[in-house]
Amino acid sequence: MPGMMRIKLNAKSIKRYRQVIGVLFKYGFENLLERLNLAHLIARGVRLFRRGEAKVALLSPAERMRLAFEELGPTFIKLGQVLSTRSDIIPANYVAEFAKLQDMVPGFPLSEVRTQIRDQLGGEIEEFFSFFSEAPVAAASIAQVHRANLVTGEDVVVKVLRPGVEDSVETDIDILMGLAMLAERHFPGSETFDPMGLVKEFARTIRREMDLSREGRTIEKFALNFSGEPGLYFPAVYWKQTARGVLTLEYVNGIKVSDLAALDLAGFDRKLLARRGADFFLRQVLVHGFFHGDPHPGNVFIMPENVVCLLDYGMVGRLDAPSRAFLTDFLLAIINRDVDKIISILLYSGDITDIPDIRGLKRDLSDFLDNYYDVPPREAIVGKMLVDFIEIIASYRIVFRPDFMLLAKALMTIEGMGRTLDPAFDMVEHLRPFMEVAARERFSLGYIARDVGSHFQSYINLAKNLPDDIKEILNRINRNKFKIDLEHRGLDHLIRELDKSSNRLSSSLIIAALIVGSSLIMLTSKGPHLMGFPLLAMLGYSIAALIGLWLVLAILRSGRL
Repeated sequence: MPGMMRIKLNAKSIKRYRQVIGVLFKYGFENLLERLNLAHLIARGVRLFRRGEAKVALLSPAERMRLAFEELGPTFIKLGQVLSTRSDIIPANYVAEFAKLQDMVPGFPLSEVRTQIRDQLGGEIEEFFSFFSEAPVAAASIAQVHRANLVTGEDVVVKVLRPGVEDSVETDIDILMGLAMLAERHFPGSETFDPMGLVKEFARTIRREMDLSREGRTIEKFALNFSGEPGLYFPAVYWKQTARGVLTLEYVNGIKVSDLAALDLAGFDRKLLARRGADFFLRQVLVHGFFHGDPHPGNVFIMPENVVCLLDYGMVGRLDAPSRAFLTDFLLAIINRDVDKIISILLYSGDITDIPDIRGLKRDLSDFLDNYYDVPPREAIVGKMLVDFIEIIASYRIVFRPDFMLLAKALMTIEGMGRTLDPAFDMVEHLRPFMEVAARERFSLGYIARDVGSHFQSYINLAKNLPDDIKEILNRINRNKFKIDLEHRGLDHLIRELDKSSNRLSSSLIIAALIVGSSLIMLTSKGPHLMGFPLLAMLGYSIAALIGLWLVLAILRSGRL
């Protein structure tokens, strides 16, 4: 496996590698495998005679990739769901397809639930619960949920991690790391999208999701951030019945925010709910810098007195103070249609240091803002504006931070729910007060003093460390230990093509030699005969014919005559 020398391998991962590569080949991604130098792992007979399943031959590449992810299971489904928020690095058609990925799978039996609870909580189900539903109320690739009652009588829901899922996910993460490493080596320009960094971020996300006790701590952090807020409710966490692989929460009896008929029948104020939900989310983002990453309608319940309860805290985003300041300036520039300000923010944000075609970017941003210029603020869809903007700058290879991408999708979901509850809902009206407060804080004496102090401390640290750094460099030069590592990109593909050409040329020479030699034997009529012909000549012609047939098939399969 020459292309995989630096990849972590063991018996389990090799088997999974072959499965992943086989599925990708099945759905017609052989060219991708060849670029990654992995096509040699497919059985030669399969490569010669099977180019992919007929049932997927007419599907688009995005649809085929979605089907491949679904067949590969939980880790790849989660990866697709994460990529569906990254319109800055993958095309829009892939984003749309990956958004369709659902990790609904059959539930695992109660016997395995018992084993998990025994291993995680140190006792039998009956020691903790007076009632425990045999069938799950929801099942996904990572965990499943059961209704239950504690022995003390509380009505709860219990989320139980799927047995063996952590081992399988870790194996898949190793494989994704290997594929990302190969992508960085064989795809010129891939450093713009940082495949290794993308996989590391995904690994962090899915590992956090598999730690159910972390989700419990997240709920309590949200509850602390909004303590004393009468319009919000957070389910209680029962820590005695919670561990890494088991999470026990208070059962919330409410109406789904998407059930408008039930909300109206119960007399809820839909306009108030829309305002409350938007304020709740914007405070998460712009005040606390800690927000729910998946606030879809199925996770939002409405309780008596127009109280909003948000469920499922497995996916959260974080924005530190500099990121919130960047976001505030950025949204203000979009709303005010200030193209120069937008480009200035992009250039001096700290993440982006160069834009090769500023004139083209400025033109495209002006066209983008012109499309929304005649749209009244009340009708403007902020989330969609943000997503459209990200697609434009992605064409200039400007990559946003992952949490910003998660925020854009969550904001669009929240705004959609607000407009469903109240057709006159205006997200811009809700955004302005938060951004004005943030802007005032930016110019306060306390903020300026902290900012100046932070930069001054950084310069002091730089001045203190600079002499030692220079001394270390000079010592390395004097000891002939100063090295610069160079890494070529894209040459492996050329080398493989040259190998193929030389192999085909060698095969052609062997065929020619066999034909010439067999013809000479045929003329001299030496050696044993078969049906009146020299046996050695017949054998030479047969071998030449087989090699020639194999060579023709290989050329036809490559599509390059």
